[in-house]
Amino acid sequence: MGLKMQSRWMLAAAFGALMTAAAPALAQTPAPAAATAPAARAGLGVKELAMMERVGEPRVSPDGRRILYSVRTTDWDGNKGVNALWLVEADGATPPRKLAISEGGVSGARWAPDGQAIYFLSSRGGSNQVWRADREGMAAAQVTTLPIDVSGFRIAEDGRSLILAVSVFTDCSTLQCVKDRLAERAKTGLQAYDRLPLRVFDHWADGRRTHLFSQPLNGSGLAGGEARDLMPGLDADVAAGDGDFTLSRDGRTLVYATQKQGAGEPFTNNSDLYRVALDGGAPVNLTESNKGGDGNPAFSPDGRRLAWLSAPRENVGGDQAVVMIADADGANARRLTDWDRGPSGLTWRSDGRALYAVASDEGQQRLFEIDARTGAVKALTGDGAVNAFHEVGGVLAYAHDSFTAPTQIFVSRNGAEARQATQHNAELLARLDLPEAEPLAFSGWNDETAHGWVFKPAGFVEGRRYPAVYLIHGGPKSPWTESWSYRWNPQVYTAAGYAVVMVNFHGSPGYGQAFTDAINDHWGDRPLEDLQKGWAAALSANPWIDGDRACALGASYGGYMVNTIAGKWNGPWRCLVNHAGVFDVPQLMNAMDIGNFIHEFGGPSWTRKDLYDAFNPETYVADWKKPMLVLHGSKDFRVPMEQGLATFSALQREGIPSRFVHVPDENHWVLKPRTWVDWQQEILDWTARWTAEGRN
Repeated sequence: MGLKMQSRWMLAAAFGALMTAAAPALAQTPAPAAATAPAARAGLGVKELAMMERVGEPRVSPDGRRILYSVRTTDWDGNKGVNALWLVEADGATPPRKLAISEGGVSGARWAPDGQAIYFLSSRGGSNQVWRADREGMAAAQVTTLPIDVSGFRIAEDGRSLILAVSVFTDCSTLQCVKDRLAERAKTGLQAYDRLPLRVFDHWADGRRTHLFSQPLNGSGLAGGEARDLMPGLDADVAAGDGDFTLSRDGRTLVYATQKQGAGEPFTNNSDLYRVALDGGAPVNLTESNKGGDGNPAFSPDGRRLAWLSAPRENVGGDQAVVMIADADGANARRLTDWDRGPSGLTWRSDGRALYAVASDEGQQRLFEIDARTGAVKALTGDGAVNAFHEVGGVLAYAHDSFTAPTQIFVSRNGAEARQATQHNAELLARLDLPEAEPLAFSGWNDETAHGWVFKPAGFVEGRRYPAVYLIHGGPKSPWTESWSYRWNPQVYTAAGYAVVMVNFHGSPGYGQAFTDAINDHWGDRPLEDLQKGWAAALSANPWIDGDRACALGASYGGYMVNTIAGKWNGPWRCLVNHAGVFDVPQLMNAMDIGNFIHEFGGPSWTRKDLYDAFNPETYVADWKKPMLVLHGSKDFRVPMEQGLATFSALQREGIPSRFVHVPDENHWVLKPRTWVDWQQEILDWTARWTAEGRN
């Protein structure tokens, strides 16, 4: 499930996005010499995927001439990723280059408003702080020296201050108090709680809340005074992402998204926007009347308007937000769109006449432009996935990927056709056989059309029949999109000689709100019907798939569905693979880190016991019979490891061939490169064992 940790107001919808995968085709294989036979192209190896350069986070310079972007490489011996900062000219006049300041680590880079400096986060000084480099990225100086880590920042348009995101104890009046208390707590093994949350994704909560601080800068662009808490004593969090707070152009006003329900906060997704003057005063709630999630505030370039995303229903996972627009003080708010594609990443175009957002759209993740007056929506990209973008003065840079190409940076000027500005991994891609996805459409639940894809194996030969894997996405409201994945990439399986089938069952965003809502109170039947009909359609349209040699694979909700399949649809499968999957839904809902996720079932288990029992995999264990591989991370607090342990225990009690793979020190995802390769090899070995020709 590709859970991307977004704003808290979107967190429930992001449950288990672990299995989500995207980019445009890159360099082609060079033409061979006339007398030389072309070398055979191979499929994508697991280690090759782990070692790829991962591109993202484009930032256009204020003059529109240069683009900063990040590249993550892999330290194989250290079993970790290493982030670097690169620079490319927007006109493509010179090749991209890695900046010297990358040594020591760099993240979250931003241009200074005058374009003469680069600000970024780094822990090279011992803790995570803001640093400043020259515009060429040759040398850096530390800007902030707070006694605790900085998790995010913004630069005021006048360059005279920063807004910092810092986690504090709300009863501490100084940051030194926060540091001292953390040190004191480290001396004991006990931690007591009086309310939720106990755990957050992969760590135990320590009682701190993330507040926003104003940090003055001196004439050299370095910290020039004490950082001041803009939310003193407030029992609330503001996340540090790009869409969680916005600063007015004149640097006087801050708008942020947060929740303030006290002990009831974990049980609702109702977040609001608060407006506060930086020179003092109490914050004002701008969205109190809406009981759903409000977030992603964005001031217009002229400072006169405020736009944001608003989900109108409380505790409805996958409630697809609409774009709201108002005066800068929140007055005269109106709905700008009735668009049901669930946009995210809302920002203004630099001329103030339109906004940008990305959204899942029928299996793609497109970049859209929204007219700020009429609300008319226009797609700016076609197939594939856009996962980050930035625009200045008509220069639009975005990170794009697809099923056949990892992320690259593309640049468009004034609406012209985009040009690919980077060529990372080109040498490797040129020698790979990456089969194209073939679209699949079929009549699913309620005779409504559902969609998916079928991939031929690498090196496909007409007339041969091939085993298959059925990849089932997580979420459940996190769709497959035509994207490149470093977790569940279909090309790993095409390289191993499998056909790959993937479908977006009911519940998947990108097909309208009704399609997404169809899974509410129906985790175990409507998506299963879609999966059954999608599998039948794939086999019917592709007789080269050997349906008698197939395995179903899923993670998180996909793992829940694998456990459901084990009891209710095990006929077609030689084997099953379940990573971070759900065995006992009532236990999950009471033990996971998201307190309001119970609304996927309309309420807690003790009020809807019959529904929970009907859609609980544990109910159907007596009918399990197919071999299953179970994998789980010990730091997974989204779907706690006890769910995997219970699955394996049930398999063993029933005498079913099974294997449990414990993934130490990993959360809901498997992130360490060497660990991921070993984890993926376990899956490949398991599927190869059970789909071998001649095996019954």
